[in-house]
Amino acid sequence: MTVTSIRKDPAALSMTITTEFDSPIGRVWQLWENPRQLERWWGPPTYPATVVDHDLTPGGKVSYFMTGPDGGQSRGYWRVLAVDAPYRLDFENGFADDDGSPNPNMPVMVIQVVLTDRPDGGTRMAIETTFPSPDAMTQILSMGIEEGMTLAVSQIDGIL
Repeated sequence: MTVTSIRKDPAALSMTITTEFDSPIGRVWQLWENPRQLERWWGPPTYPATVVDHDLTPGGKVSYFMTGPDGGQSRGYWRVLAVDAPYRLDFENGFADDDGSPNPNMPVMVIQVVLTDRPDGGTRMAIETTFPSPDAMTQILSMGIEEGMTLAVSQIDGIL
């Protein structure tokens, strides 16, 4: 398994998933940069993602949907805040309605992805999710984000 730690910090309203890969940083960055590779792991195995729009430039948008075992779809979007390829990606991550517009009834989280070179040529990736409030953190954690992200990230080794 690629996940080495999961740290929840209620005081900072954050959850950080840290992973380790034997692949070089440029290869791991491709998992974010290439929409076909992103959709191979962004959703958990039973909720595969389909990326519709993919613009990884500041102000750009990524939109996607995940299809569940029953065929139902959950939609989401990113609004890209900052990109420093291949080291960092910051984006707002939100839920979307069926038409792809942001769902105003669900919280928007900020995700910061930091990739660092390991001395052995591999890569450490930290995905930090920051929640807008304690209630939002509780709500999203109760929906299974920790388990879902762990399952999703655990698919990366098979892609690399």
